[in-house]
Amino acid sequence: MGNTAVVVGGGIGGLAAAIGLRRIGWEVTVVERASVLDDTGAGISLAANGLRALDELGVGAAVREAARGQYSGGTRTPGGRWLARMDGAALERAVGTPIMGIPRSTLHRLLREALPAEALLIGSQAGPVQQLGAGTVRVGCGDTVLDADLVVAADGIGSKIRSLCFPTHPGPVYSGSTVLRAITEQALELRTDFELTWGHGAEFGHIAFNDGRAEWHAVLNLPAGTRFADPLAELHRRFRSWHNPIPDLLNATAREAVLHHDVNELRTPLPSYVVGRIALLGDAAHAMTPNLGQGACQALEDAVTLAAALAAGPDVEAALARYDAERRPRSQAIARAARHAGWMGQQLSLPLAVTLRNTAMRMTPARAATRMILRHHAWIPPRLA
Repeated sequence: MGNTAVVVGGGIGGLAAAIGLRRIGWEVTVVERASVLDDTGAGISLAANGLRALDELGVGAAVREAARGQYSGGTRTPGGRWLARMDGAALERAVGTPIMGIPRSTLHRLLREALPAEALLIGSQAGPVQQLGAGTVRVGCGDTVLDADLVVAADGIGSKIRSLCFPTHPGPVYSGSTVLRAITEQALELRTDFELTWGHGAEFGHIAFNDGRAEWHAVLNLPAGTRFADPLAELHRRFRSWHNPIPDLLNATAREAVLHHDVNELRTPLPSYVVGRIALLGDAAHAMTPNLGQGACQALEDAVTLAAALAAGPDVEAALARYDAERRPRSQAIARAARHAGWMGQQLSLPLAVTLRNTAMRMTPARAATRMILRHHAWIPPRLA
């Protein structure tokens, strides 16, 4: 079995895949079109399944040291009433770790540092991918041509490689929600590690970090492509009557720090994550809405599972078939669950529906809520040699 791979895409999933392949003895080149290899996203929550994947990749300890455990918080109404409380200690007892919050840029840096500089081809646009036969896949990168035994498509929700592999697939679609987010400029005295607040067709949440700063996000039901001349002023207007610390978080944010992206997803599942010697991974394979906080965790699961399958052999084709069989059912089920969570959570706007949802949440026992979380978090990674 050959042992050279090209990973197209230098995001969290692509870097994790490269680390995993190197850990099993493969030669890997990561091709990233951006001239600076970084992640400009705001913050991320890592559940037990993602953290276990990072452990298997050898970077879990560093990530835990840089992250903050989410022990307190929960879900509230705009007036501040609690709908559900978070019990991070109970979750830790059940799966060995609380959910942990970390800036995306920090996670990205820790993954980059686990790879040698020569493995990263930065500022290079991956061109056509050709399967040449005899187990060789060719990737054009400007004047450079890379031949490999495997190509990992980690090129995100707008994946060109996915379009090449599945030309009749409809591709990503708009979920109905748009998200604005940022990291505060200064530290705040927050009483909780993590919160979500649900209104009518709107959500505001925060993740507290180790250094006292926090990531916040605001999700709104709006037509695709909606943008504001002054996003921060618009959020002050929309959330001015919502409970603290929402106004404090907005006040602690620089205007230029606000990011605004529409939430898109692969609503039509792919029939396979593998075509020949091309393996799709992360958002290229199963882009999902963020309502369960599982997007990055699923990409990390992909990376470890792919590396373990290739390590077990007996050949690339058999390993990729096993990767597809293991990853597609779970990741697509979680994508469906995330979509449904959005429909029943942030996207609800009719007053009666919101009232019924809030009543159901207040009546749900904490143990039942923890069991629901464990369905997604209680994943054990395969071992990497």
